Amino acid sequence: MTAPLGLVVCGAPLARRAADVARALAADGWSLAVGVTEAATGWIEPDVLAEAAAHPVATRPRHASEQRRGARPKRVVTFPLTFNTANKIAAGIMDTHVTGTLCDALGAGTPILAVPMLNDRLWGHPAWPVTLDRLAESGALFLDPVTGDIGVPRPVPSGSGAEIVAGFDPAWVINGVAALGGGSDPDPSRPGDPYPGSVGLRARG
Repeated sequence: MTAPLGLVVCGAPLARRAADVARALAADGWSLAVGVTEAATGWIEPDVLAEAAAHPVATRPRHASEQRRGARPKRVVTFPLTFNTANKIAAGIMDTHVTGTLCDALGAGTPILAVPMLNDRLWGHPAWPVTLDRLAESGALFLDPVTGDIGVPRPVPSGSGAEIVAGFDPAWVINGVAALGGGSDPDPSRPGDPYPGSVGLRARG
């Protein structure tokens, strides 16, 4: 059975558009496996994201007694990718369900589309160039949250978050996923997701 596309949501203002991105991916035929960091829940409600994705959303690590549900993703989108999460996975730190998913993808050579959202102050941190190099060498593609271009990532000017959130086009992610290549084809009939410990869909009506 076709594996899903992983959608990892980290805690930055652009997370407010994660539901729009999930809807766009689902409309493009992708079955989604969605995980959010604790920080991301300050920007988007997991049940809102679950409804948009039409699948449960993982908010915690899998317990030892829980079995993996479904296949590992064959492509992963991290929207947005934050300074904290990027540095962790570049260093091989997998201390949450989200960093675990991303480290597993990096180690397995799974195609990753990253939409980094860092301000210009954090961009100057001495650890950041090392992190970018490691992720790029592992095959990750970077999507600019301002222009939608794929290539060398750029910092986001401090104080411009609201403007960037409003101007982001979910179609950019669709194009970025297509640019990843590899993996498996979309399968809208794919049930479930690979992340136990998830928030179910919000009841309608």
